[in-house]
Amino acid sequence: MWDDPRGVNVNKAKRTSVSVALLIAAAAFAPPAHALSGKEVLSLLKLIDQRQRNSGDWKARFFLEQKQKDKDDIVYDGIYFRRDENDRLMILFLKPKAERGKGYLRINKNLWFYDARVGKWERRTERERIGGTNSNRQDFDESRLAEEYIGRYLGDGKLGRYKTWRLELKAKKGVDVAYPKVRLWIDQASKNILKRQDFAASGKLLRTSYYPRWYKVHSPSKKADVWYPKEIRIFDEVEKANRTTFLIRKVDLRSLPANIFTKAWLESKSR
Repeated sequence: MWDDPRGVNVNKAKRTSVSVALLIAAAAFAPPAHALSGKEVLSLLKLIDQRQRNSGDWKARFFLEQKQKDKDDIVYDGIYFRRDENDRLMILFLKPKAERGKGYLRINKNLWFYDARVGKWERRTERERIGGTNSNRQDFDESRLAEEYIGRYLGDGKLGRYKTWRLELKAKKGVDVAYPKVRLWIDQASKNILKRQDFAASGKLLRTSYYPRWYKVHSPSKKADVWYPKEIRIFDEVEKANRTTFLIRKVDLRSLPANIFTKAWLESKSR
């Protein structure tokens, strides 16, 4: 249904899938001409977090296309809600019919899954594959890189025609994250993430994600722009044939009713 983004990064013939939005943003920043110090890495991670964070609420329509070897493609349609001030997240599936009414609720740092077919809640880990796809909670949630990881500079690099900083992140002690080790390729011009690799504690590469399109929307509550990846292309590095395309649509930053972030609200959507 969508193009293969690996060509954006390794095949010159398909680089056009990277959004011109990055080019527009590029003129606003000038990269330093030296290796990043520990303080500069931390400042960069904080900037990425701050630009993606909204001081108020968040609502968006999303689509997930899951491709698996020897199986039919599945497209999920849903809505997700965030309240960044207290780390709350609600994901509600609308389609396909078999998934309608199912969803996830993150509250008090716990992730819960609701199965509308049986009316049952189950607690899930940070590694939970949302809807059985290659996506995780972190793909829907606000960015917490500086809060959850300690970063170090690996060097400058090129990703297609983009100059990047390569960073390696390791989870802070006692912090519950899906992946204890992460590598990032950050566009030096726009400060947006272009590529991410997630590793297990053993060092095994589990998934690779590409961020070909970043958009921004003005937040009345924040009184500034909020950046978000319009598209994420996620590749399973264990089951090589599996991949997920995550698209975000119709972002709305108006205030939401408080009862949306409750188990009762999600249960009511399946009746």
